[in-house]
Amino acid sequence: MSRLLVTGGAGFIGSNFVRYFLEQHPGGSVVNLDALTYAGNLENLAAVEEDPGYAFVKGSVCDRLLLEELFSEHRFDRVVNFAAESHVDRSILGPAVFVETNVKGTQTLLEVARQHGTERFVHISTDEVYGDLGPTGRFTEETPLAPNSPYSASKAAADLFCRSYFKTFGFPVIITRCSNNYGPFQFPEKLIPLMIHNALHDERLPVYGDGTNVRDWIHVLDHCRAIDVTLRNGRPGEAYNIGGNSERRNIEIVRQILRALDKPDDLIEFVTDRPGHDKRYAMDASKIKRELGWEPSYTFEDGLRQTIDWYRQNRGWVENCTSGDYLEYYRRNYGERGQDG
Repeated sequence: MSRLLVTGGAGFIGSNFVRYFLEQHPGGSVVNLDALTYAGNLENLAAVEEDPGYAFVKGSVCDRLLLEELFSEHRFDRVVNFAAESHVDRSILGPAVFVETNVKGTQTLLEVARQHGTERFVHISTDEVYGDLGPTGRFTEETPLAPNSPYSASKAAADLFCRSYFKTFGFPVIITRCSNNYGPFQFPEKLIPLMIHNALHDERLPVYGDGTNVRDWIHVLDHCRAIDVTLRNGRPGEAYNIGGNSERRNIEIVRQILRALDKPDDLIEFVTDRPGHDKRYAMDASKIKRELGWEPSYTFEDGLRQTIDWYRQNRGWVENCTSGDYLEYYRRNYGERGQDG
């Protein structure tokens, strides 16, 4: 596994994976292709900038000419596709960009990778493609796709393109669908980092509806381990659910954060629920455990405590995100060249 393309590698999960991969596979090479939209932050990857196996390229998965150049130059063995618009609220406000990046971008990447003989292509999807689970049971890989937001619909469409490339062309695609991630370097618009940030500043903590929506949570490094083992040993044409076996109501997590920071519950502000808000997700990850030997290593309590500590100790990173100053990191370190290495 010597020549890897990671798309969307400056985002939350992607950057954690790039760092994890380079640490776990000395001598391998990673090219990180990222368009650096609002959640793409190269500060996340400062620790690996000097690694001889790492290179960054600024660009979009929708740019076929750029993809052709990169595949011709680097002859990638494998691809991990994180590139996506990923925030449900933003998809409600503007669905079109989600179709462009998540559907068209995935298909373009699939086609270029297929034509260049890539040996394995791992597409990172989400549990949200399954829709609303209901009060009991868990999603399996056989659960029908039933997305309820423009974001999840675009991800489901991308999944189906991946499936079609395996069925039609025999292209070795694998899909992973993961539950909610948390951990270091997450852009402070998602639940856990937003609540930590607001609580630290004694600001209101906005909670949708009555806060009883349930999600299954997984530490981002456990997710990275699952992607790595799938990249090495997963079966082409298959989908693998990845979950932390840690179901929690949103309001429970918010109150846990407040207790950890010694802040009062009256900071909580219940706000109007968003349209199409799924009530509950839960993942059955028995397939990846059985076939690939993966299982989560973090308990939610330990992982959340470490995550809170990270955000307390890295307030400068958070402030750069919330102010937009993280964009200066790119301009300062990369200028207008658009790539390094």
